[in-house]
Amino acid sequence: MHPGFYHRWKRSQEDRGGEERATACGRGGWRRREQSHGRSAYQASSFGVRRPLRYMAHKLDLDDEQIDTLAGILNVLKTERAQARLDEQRSLAGIADAVAAEDFNHAAAAEALGARVEAAERLKEEVLTTLQKTHEMLDPEQRKRLAYLLRSGQLTI
Repeated sequence: MHPGFYHRWKRSQEDRGGEERATACGRGGWRRREQSHGRSAYQASSFGVRRPLRYMAHKLDLDDEQIDTLAGILNVLKTERAQARLDEQRSLAGIADAVAAEDFNHAAAAEALGARVEAAERLKEEVLTTLQKTHEMLDPEQRKRLAYLLRSGQLTI
């Protein structure tokens, strides 16, 4: 196992509480185990902007100016996604409070769910803005490559 992966492996084992420990197979290869919430251990950690940026720069053959523009676009999208996750956690707390009361508090639950819908709408608008700016930045050949990456599932937005 490469020394740089030990910390991530150890953290993933602690998160699982020792259940279904991932084993190294072959020469340091990792087997992906599905966690209870349906995401693999690799998808559970966030990579920020750098990894998708490097991947897109390589696959689309972006020049330096395009890379700088795309970095800004992805950074804004990353921030909005983090805010949407935070809003979802807040809404779950509001729903839990509504359920924990003596009588079900319909108004509080509706307000918490409304906040979740608003966060989803803001995220939708930001994704649309990201797609528009990315489309304007790319040349026709790069757009075709991006469309292929999206259709094949190699890249998700």
